[in-house]
Amino acid sequence: MDKKQLIERAEALVGAVDDLPTIPAVATKVLQMVDDPDVSVEEIADLMLTDQVMTARIMKLINSPVYKPAQEITSLKRALVYLGLRHVREIALTTSVISAFDGTAGALDLNAFWEHSFGVGMVSKIIAKKVGYQDLEKAYIAGIIHDLGEVFLSNFLREQFMEVLNYIKVHPVTLGDAEKLLLGTTHCEIGLCMARKWNFPDAYCDIIANHHDPAAATVDPILCAIVNLSDLFCTVRELNYGGIEWVSFNLNEQVAWAILKTKSPELEHLDVERFCYELDDAIPDVKALVSSIFSTT
Repeated sequence: MDKKQLIERAEALVGAVDDLPTIPAVATKVLQMVDDPDVSVEEIADLMLTDQVMTARIMKLINSPVYKPAQEITSLKRALVYLGLRHVREIALTTSVISAFDGTAGALDLNAFWEHSFGVGMVSKIIAKKVGYQDLEKAYIAGIIHDLGEVFLSNFLREQFMEVLNYIKVHPVTLGDAEKLLLGTTHCEIGLCMARKWNFPDAYCDIIANHHDPAAATVDPILCAIVNLSDLFCTVRELNYGGIEWVSFNLNEQVAWAILKTKSPELEHLDVERFCYELDDAIPDVKALVSSIFSTT
């Protein structure tokens, strides 16, 4: 089954859902406004304040371990100034994706899903810094949205996806292989179809589609390799949807690692064990972040 067939099957599955979530109207407008060179922080803040859920989540994110301000930020305008306008797009995108699936019940525990997603985002940022990738926030967002297809399958193909999850409990195969066998496509192609519907930038679409096959990435293979390694790392640690998948992880055997070493040859001499300890240190921050974002208080 080639990539074209997988995408065609994904398009059919996504197209069959009548109540597919959309990006909130306020977020869509924010994404457009950020492209205007004459837009002001005040204009964007005024618009965002009309969406209380978005505002609350932005404030939680900006005061989280991801951004680490020197002191708590309590004003949305200050938060946007702290971020800088070029990062407003990313944070609006993050909060919108969260809101799109807020309160839905699926085959996956939603908290576990977001712990994995934010974990991959934060680890991606750490790896990006290590290899000299310039846009750390882009790496963070790419990590958060890489498994968009999983939450679609969990929510809109719940029974079929439960079969996939049950299958990998007793068969030593990856989640993607089980999805391909039982669904005729994978979360990568499903996520790509959703990202296109939501008009995500090409780089994010490419990463969603190829985060398990970074050698196939064409837009930003370095970033795709970063997300691939982050995903693997989180899967074999504690941020793994509750340990549902059979995955082994040897850094030096990964295609993504070879790709990154072409950008940063000094990685050849990296102390891998110490590096993994550094990544492990991010896990408590991820759990605290997700707990904060999804708390009702």
